[in-house]
Amino acid sequence: MNENKSPKAVAHAWLDAYNTRDPQALIQLYHDDAENHQVAFGAPMRGREALLESFIAFFRAFPDNYTHPLNIFEDGEWAIVEWEGGGTFLGPLGEHTPNGRTFKLQGCGFFHVVDGKIRFQRGYIDKHTWLSQLQIPVE
Repeated sequence: MNENKSPKAVAHAWLDAYNTRDPQALIQLYHDDAENHQVAFGAPMRGREALLESFIAFFRAFPDNYTHPLNIFEDGEWAIVEWEGGGTFLGPLGEHTPNGRTFKLQGCGFFHVVDGKIRFQRGYIDKHTWLSQLQIPVE
């Protein structure tokens, strides 16, 4: 059980699961009704099923994806992760065909952790920088 895990410990577990590209381990860190709002991409995703599908699709598109923490902070029920990461576009991403292009990016994620699980997540990246590196039109 995760009830006694601090937000910072949950953030470390999230990074471990993300960097091993294990969507099943990741989804276990979320509440059933969790919400993930990646600000650059519009409306939040809600619920574990939607989150699981997004993780699977992302890891299929970027099977070598990595995220290295630069800083991890904890404040009450919140963990904040400043990160740098990258990967290679080797699988389909929505309607976009893989082209072998790589990306490097920095961003920041906020995790609201309640009872040892993520209730809400918000992430910030520079969408233009990311998509330009992948030669995907920026909408």
